[in-house]
Order: sequence, then C-alpha cells, then structure tokens
Amino acid sequence: RRDTWPAVALACSYLRDVRKVSPDEPVIVCPVDPYVDDEYFRNFNRLFKMVREDRWKLNLMGVRPTYPSEKYGYLVPEDSGSGISEVVEYTEKPDLQTAEKLLDRGALWNCGVFAFRLGYMLEKAKELLPYSDHRSLSENYQSVEKISFDYAVGEKEKSAGVLVYDKGWKDIGSWNTFAEEMHGNIIGKGEMDSTCENTNIVNELGIPVIAMGLKSVIVAASNDGILVADKHQSSYMKPLVEKLDEKVRYAEKSWGSFTIIDSDEKELTIRVVLLPGHRLHYHSHERRDEVWTVTEGRGFATVDGERIDVEPGSVIKLPAGSKHMVTALTPLKIIEVQIGEEIDVGDKIKYDYPD
Repeated sequence: RRDTWPAVALACSYLRDVRKVSPDEPVIVCPVDPYVDDEYFRNFNRLFKMVREDRWKLNLMGVRPTYPSEKYGYLVPEDSGSGISEVVEYTEKPDLQTAEKLLDRGALWNCGVFAFRLGYMLEKAKELLPYSDHRSLSENYQSVEKISFDYAVGEKEKSAGVLVYDKGWKDIGSWNTFAEEMHGNIIGKGEMDSTCENTNIVNELGIPVIAMGLKSVIVAASNDGILVADKHQSSYMKPLVEKLDEKVRYAEKSWGSFTIIDSDEKELTIRVVLLPGHRLHYHSHERRDEVWTVTEGRGFATVDGERIDVEPGSVIKLPAGSKHMVTALTPLKIIEVQIGEEIDVGDKIKYDYPD
C-alpha cells in the first residue's frame, strides 16, 4: 500500500513493458468510489479526445462545489464558465479558510480522474521513482515513497486542463458520505435501540454489533479493525490508521481472497477462498510448517510434484521446505494454519509451475 502515485506508475509500466501498449495511447485513471450516474463515465470519451488533441499533458475532471470542504482537492480553471479550461492552480485538500477563498475564485472539486498519454506518465516515473522497467519497479515497490498522485504529480504539473462535470457527484471515500447513501441504517449483523439517532452500523464480522444511545455515529467492524466515530470526525481517521502499522487482515485478489482469522507470535490462521480455474504460486517456506484443511469445494494440491485431489474434509500437512500449490476446480475454501518460530510474508520461495 504505497498510495496512488506508485500504483498509477506501476500500472502504466505494466501497460508499456508487459502489454507493449504504445506510449501515445491515452490512459484514464479513475477512483472506484464516486457516487455518480452514467453521464460521468460518458465524459471519459471527452477526456480521451482531450488527450488526443495534446493541448495539455495532464487532463482532469472537475465538479462545481456545493460547499467549502477540507476533504477534496481543488482545480482553479482559467475560465470558470467554460466546459473545458486550462488549470491555473491545483491545490490538494486545503484548510477550510483556503477552500473558501478557492471557491470565490470559481474553483472546482477535483474528481480524482486523470487522463494522459502513457509515455508522459512513464517519463514522470523515471524522474520520480526507481523505474527502468516494470520488473524493477515491481521488485522495489515496497521501498517506494508512499505519496498520492495529487501531491507527487498533479500539484506540480504546469500543463493541465480540466473538463467540467455538471451532474451529481459524491465521493464515497469517507464513512460519513458512505452512510448518506446506505439504503438502511445497518449492513451485516447489528441492532440499535430507539434512542440512537443518525447512526449507522457496517459490520463485516460474523458476530453481532449492538448500538445504544448513539447520536451521529458510524460503527464499522471488519477483520482489519473496529471504528466507532462521530460522523464528521470519521473523515479525519487516516493519520490514526497509519499509526497502527498493522498487517492487512483481509484482501481480495484476482484469484479469490484471504482473511486472517487468528494470529499469534508463532501461529497464523487464514481462510483462503480460491476461484474456479485459479491456482496459487508453486512455492515453499523455509521457516514454517503449514496445514491445509479444505472446508468447501473441489480441486487438487501439488506437493513436491505429486498431485493430491482435495474435497471437503481433506487435510494436507506441508512441512517446511516442501514445494506446494493448490488449484481450484470449483470455488474452494481452505483453512490454512501456519506454525513456526518466525512467520513472515518474506519467507516464500517461488518456483516454475510443475508439468
């Protein structure tokens, strides 16, 4: 998790070095959490044309603000009444007083949509990152500075244009704005008493959450942690989260997902969900043993070159040093228990897939 600038650079290096996409190809990067209608995405065609016209190196989408906010970035257009304009100032998340002044100058909220020629972004990567090709950046990704695209590239770019989006737009990047669009007050297992007001529960755990007497509060519970916050204050949680320095306890992958169920100094229990037709890397560990217990689905494990069919109830013991992987024929759920004096994500040796 290195924030948006390294992520954008890594994706662009993949397009060029692995997929062999032309440096002149337009690329559009957009966030996954806006609450918008289809017109928002139709405007990507206009951004595409802006990139092709090559008037500006960086092309952005802005929306007219409804109030001054510290949560958003601001783009000051040269012509505030025009649908497309040059950006004369790019300010990321100013304080409230500065935001009010920016609104007086006709500033737009930055929607976080970036459009550019692929070659432009690769030049930025060579300038700002340890990048020579996709492989080098991927291998050094953990050591790259953690910084957003807005701070690393956007605010410093002198050649930028903005497309004005006039329809409804809401950034669902905070719990407060997410709660505003919930169809009910509770997601997951939860109960509230009658004294709760303007309160929401979002519970991804298998245990119930009970709220009593809360006013304007968000309660969010997941494998990564539990948040109980005033709705307004929930927008400022990022610095507190960064202090925790906890391991990721849940993640969705292209092959499925994993959830850390329990952890201790010398043991780790994980639920792995593997999608049909996918497999994990063929690998081994030097400092830990593993035990796999299949709870659902069918597939086969490969252990030191030997194929072992698995189904619900199958148990496979994997001592340190053994090469192993698993392939799913149907949706496959596995409880993986890791046991060792030192359990570390770096303790993995990858091998070519066996024939």
